[in-house]
Amino acid sequence: MGENLTGWIGRQEQAIDLVTPVPARALAATLGRAAAFAPGDALPPLWIWLYFLPLAPAGEIGPDGHPRRGGFLPPIALERRMWAGSRCRFHAPIRIHDAVSRVSTITNIAEKSGKAGDMVFVTVQHRVEAAGTLAYEEEQDIVYVAIPERFSPPAAVPLPACDWREDFAVDPVRLFRFSALTFNGHRIHYDRSYAMDVEKYPGLVVHGPLQAVALMDAALRHGEGRLPATFEFRGMRPLFDFDAVSLNGVSEGNGVTLYTANGEGAVGMKASLTWAAS
Repeated sequence: MGENLTGWIGRQEQAIDLVTPVPARALAATLGRAAAFAPGDALPPLWIWLYFLPLAPAGEIGPDGHPRRGGFLPPIALERRMWAGSRCRFHAPIRIHDAVSRVSTITNIAEKSGKAGDMVFVTVQHRVEAAGTLAYEEEQDIVYVAIPERFSPPAAVPLPACDWREDFAVDPVRLFRFSALTFNGHRIHYDRSYAMDVEKYPGLVVHGPLQAVALMDAALRHGEGRLPATFEFRGMRPLFDFDAVSLNGVSEGNGVTLYTANGEGAVGMKASLTWAAS
């Protein structure tokens, strides 16, 4: 690993925000339901991703729609940047109108080589306090790879037998609304010509965090009022706006293993949830 990358380990960034109700109401609508979210109501797990948004000025946006390289994250030259997965811990509720603060720390940078070529993994730890109390922790893995000459997906992992299944539409409108809510300018999610002509995908890419939010939402509805203690997810194979996407879950011990899958039964994301003590 080059010294120019190791020097970024330990770098920190701090942010503050206020948990206002409109982003939560808008995400509820994007998921297909209405919710009032009055002051004091608990924010659903993972929906903290609607806050602490990366508000880069227009002049600081790169050709892919992301903020230009540098700043908090290292200026890695590989063109494609993706949220590969996260490990999350829920300590206390985050409520509407809470003042929240987040400390983000780069904890690891690792260079690897695989079938996709050279890769760089950057791990960022986020610690979120709400009303002065530690409420949420996350280790986020960001992977950088080169844009390939043609699309070659990872080998398909077949969806195993599950206890429940729900259809989840991933039409361009839903993808656009989620991009807007998370202020994610990455063009692979809404600019079809860029996604196909530049990044060589066969269609618009379904956001990893949208899949994670949808899986969590489904798990809670099937969980009979239980709340999560931990949640982790990993993207396994891209899903696209033309896919017939499903949400799937199977109970295992004190938790649930969750999957998104396309219409051919290939897993897109795998996640694991453990329930908090009653």
